[in-house]
Amino acid sequence: MTDDIHTTEIEQKPASAHIPLRLAAITVLISLCAGFFGGYMGAARARQGGSTSGNSSVADTKPVVITEQSAVIDVVKKANPAVVSIVISKDLSKVPGFGVDPFGGDPFFQFFGFNRQTPRSNPTPNVQKIGAGSGFLVSPDGLVLTNRHVVEDEGASYTVLTNDRKKYEAKVLTRDPVNDLAILKIEITNAPVLELADSAQIQIGQRVIAIGNSLGQYDNTVTTGVVSAINRSVTAGGESGAAEQLEGVIQTDAAINPGNSGGPLLNVLGQVIGINTAIDQGGQLVGFAIPANDISRALDSFKKTGKITRPYIGVRYVLITPELAESQKLPKDYGALIARGETFTDVAVIPGSPADKAGLVENDIILAVDGTRVDEEHSLSGLLRNHQVGDVVSLRVYHKGEEKAVTVTLSESK
Repeated sequence: MTDDIHTTEIEQKPASAHIPLRLAAITVLISLCAGFFGGYMGAARARQGGSTSGNSSVADTKPVVITEQSAVIDVVKKANPAVVSIVISKDLSKVPGFGVDPFGGDPFFQFFGFNRQTPRSNPTPNVQKIGAGSGFLVSPDGLVLTNRHVVEDEGASYTVLTNDRKKYEAKVLTRDPVNDLAILKIEITNAPVLELADSAQIQIGQRVIAIGNSLGQYDNTVTTGVVSAINRSVTAGGESGAAEQLEGVIQTDAAINPGNSGGPLLNVLGQVIGINTAIDQGGQLVGFAIPANDISRALDSFKKTGKITRPYIGVRYVLITPELAESQKLPKDYGALIARGETFTDVAVIPGSPADKAGLVENDIILAVDGTRVDEEHSLSGLLRNHQVGDVVSLRVYHKGEEKAVTVTLSESK
């Protein structure tokens, strides 16, 4: 008997044929691990108070990294189109003394050709650039804000150069009688503008960006820094030799060079927190800007009256500090001491002014305005800036050894 032997042929497949199975197994394992890890992390976030919205997963979220550098770049791109250069030109033939022979026709100097000027009786026009400054657009129809000292010469002409290199003849609409501000107008439509911030929210140490026509030849120069101090009081002087007291200004270490005057000081949102107006030539990186809220009041006044009006009391004064009171043996260590200026014409109380009409005199000390003490935190000018022309204010005054109440009706500064 023959045993039937059944054989089963087993197909021998190469090892590579099993790779997909292994990959599938590995993929499943990784998926299980990832799911477990994701669930664990999700639970951990939930325990920490984290939350997710909708059906988005962690894999769908892309982190956005904002650096200081990118913020500054974005501000410059946003602000540059609204920042302008202001060119100051003048016909020098109309300047007194131009073309006059300084040697009086002396033959000795004539021989050497020293008197070859154009005769003063018939001067040839000689229009030349005599200076430059900065400004920025604040309305789509072409209102430009700048410093008063940039456009203070009523005999000069002014040209505005926009960022796209277009030129516009500018007309000075109004100059601030008290603050270093002025408003110009150019014929343009749909102009890019800058937004004014609330400068009362400024913090010392916050990042700022200054843009301006540096040195009158490097337009739209960008510098950065921080707010170094606020509510500073400084005496600013221009090339004309005139000096003025600026109060409540912002101090910054962003480099502000001659020619930057009138340009904006911006926050990291691209909003104007101030207008660059002065530098301390005795120090390095010490610049000052008029706060945006002062600019807002000037613009509001212009829109209502067609000019910038400021409330005016009519006194010259020195802000008293404890140190000044001690050194000068003053009866009070705070307040505004009414005092004359450096020249004979710089009287302490302007004749016919509201202060004069109210009986204030030299050496009086204004201690408070409407109940607010006058001190380093609240200067007299700063307190009066919150009022309008025609307002009646109550003053507490130290006069000849005693305190008394005085009411003053503010008039318009000329």
